[in-house]
Amino acid sequence: MKKLVRIDFCDFHSNFPKTDNFYYHLLSERFELQLCDQPDYLIFGPYGHEHRLHSGVRILASIEPGRPDYRFCDFSLSPLEIADPRHLQLPVYVTNGRAEELIKNPGDAEKDLAAKKGFCSFVVSSQHPVKNRNRLEIFEALGKYKRVDSGGRFMNNIGGPVPGGTRNKIEFLRKYKFNIAFENSSLPGYSTEKIYEPFAARSLPIYWGNPNITAEFNARAFLRLTDFPGIPALVEQIIELDKDDSKYLEFTRQPCFPANKPNKFFDHAKILDFFGKIFSSNIVPVAQAGRKKSLLGRWLFLKRHHWHDIPKPPSGTPA
Repeated sequence: MKKLVRIDFCDFHSNFPKTDNFYYHLLSERFELQLCDQPDYLIFGPYGHEHRLHSGVRILASIEPGRPDYRFCDFSLSPLEIADPRHLQLPVYVTNGRAEELIKNPGDAEKDLAAKKGFCSFVVSSQHPVKNRNRLEIFEALGKYKRVDSGGRFMNNIGGPVPGGTRNKIEFLRKYKFNIAFENSSLPGYSTEKIYEPFAARSLPIYWGNPNITAEFNARAFLRLTDFPGIPALVEQIIELDKDDSKYLEFTRQPCFPANKPNKFFDHAKILDFFGKIFSSNIVPVAQAGRKKSLLGRWLFLKRHHWHDIPKPPSGTPA
């Protein structure tokens, strides 16, 4: 019999489907989930403050590069490498994609290349003038050689942005030999959909970001800015591959994963074990730990979802 878990979600993007998301589907494999307004366990995102109204166990599920603040959450999942038993490293591409999409078969590379009609793609929604300067530099440098199609809101040159969502972006990238896949930040473990999507589209990623990315993906299957002395040398390599199909295919024939097997982050059993530890732990939630008023500020008097007020299940009912 599955363990009953009273759960809720908040602070994700607007119109977040509470019963049709990665966490709900995965947890349903091992636990009986009951959505409720007064949950024992709250899974929350980084895009709001509603979680502060809940006094149960708070689990931050973030796709952002910021470190979890354990003054306001009890456990966390995020792309970052953090040596803390309360944390599980979980790259964004695991929650948004499927490992089987990146498994390659013999002969795929030649067929994929024959279907490519464009040179290079670039999809960025917003641009920091200083922090993300390198991806604008490579976009402009490559554009001096051939047109780079920008499908995001930033530097858009295709008549409008590509519709949102992973599936739409992959279909857009599928037409191009290369994709500029630069992250917003370069932090250990912070790898997002930026590299997953071109791999899924069989477009050669031009990557910058997670310095440990080769622990997750085959280093011979993509181009990495940090392997070159600078952007001019990287652009020179891209031009060489574009002009020589045999050299290009040396990269695209390579499996995305080492040995063509999904990396450890796609191990759903490990994620479920982490939640199993959370659901069986006997802790006092941070929301009930007597924090100072100055820490909670204006949220102190707004609590209305009281974890400790939830009625106990009838005798014999799984807890």
